[in-house]
Amino acid sequence: MSKYWSELVRGLEPYVPGEQPKDRKYIKLNTNENPYPPSPAVLEVIHKHTGNDLRLYPDPDGDILKTAIANYFQVKKKNVFVGNGSDEVLAFAFMTFFKQKKQILYPDITYSFYPVYSRIFEIEAATIPLTGDFRISLADYPIDNGGIIFPNPNAPTGRLLTLEQIESLLKRNTESVVIVDEAYVDFGGNSCIPLINNYPNLLVIQTLSKSRSLAGIRVGFAVGASELIDGLERAKNCFNSYTLDRLALVAATAAINDRIYFETKCQAIIATREWVKNELEKLGFEVIPSAANFVLIQHQNRKAGELFSALRQRGVLVRYFKLPRIDNHLRVTIGTDGEMQEFIKQLQAILSGGRPAT
Repeated sequence: MSKYWSELVRGLEPYVPGEQPKDRKYIKLNTNENPYPPSPAVLEVIHKHTGNDLRLYPDPDGDILKTAIANYFQVKKKNVFVGNGSDEVLAFAFMTFFKQKKQILYPDITYSFYPVYSRIFEIEAATIPLTGDFRISLADYPIDNGGIIFPNPNAPTGRLLTLEQIESLLKRNTESVVIVDEAYVDFGGNSCIPLINNYPNLLVIQTLSKSRSLAGIRVGFAVGASELIDGLERAKNCFNSYTLDRLALVAATAAINDRIYFETKCQAIIATREWVKNELEKLGFEVIPSAANFVLIQHQNRKAGELFSALRQRGVLVRYFKLPRIDNHLRVTIGTDGEMQEFIKQLQAILSGGRPAT
């Protein structure tokens, strides 16, 4: 720990991403990446724009992407904010809306960047426990708060809230901003974006990293009332006016516009997820119902940490969170059919006590 660090940085516990090892080739089922490549239209437009224009700054407003998002969701461009991945959008949102006198609220088992941002922006936060079967119960969220945030589907559980449940919260929670983090909504849920016209305190955040296969490009966006978007723009422009580069803007726009490719790949992942769920249950695993591109599982007889290590030795990476209530669970990203067949094969070998399957 350096003597030059500030007291704030000394006290931080940074977010820990899934490992990206380079010692060998793995089947990576640990970081919720899309197993399929981005739309061919994305690759074509990136190639087209790798020319002399890269010496110029990008459009600080990202109008081409905002227009595509607005058209896709049938909102106005003034209702759209774009940023360098949804994590950056979340950071701006915490800074803009949650730096309040009252504490903010989020689930006790959820995306682990929320407590990181709470600490770095010195925001008081309280966690609301999930139910015994890992559901978010919005009825448990008190109205006296400085803001509410939760993913839908939740991460790392994958459980989904209905629009009716979310709207019920919005009807009674009118004095603070409610952020719905929809990083995984395209794998089985319905977006809350249509609700923004009726609820001016609703902000919906999405990413192109998951369902549109652009984790390497880093693009996220928010949709909400223009008053909320203006606040995000104000925060962004005090930090970095050029958050999205030229290639990111054109690539993300192409991805948004290629609806057929997007829908086809999402349906493929959903079908694979359901096959994996059935196979895991045959092997004695409890699988939490998921509307995301991952499943959270635990075995009735084997410890999660041991299974994690055994899979890693066999060239399969999954995610193990050594955290209260889920320390005997593994989160498994849904890969291609071939990858998931290999995952099941290796699990069968581990559970039977045999050698690594080949």
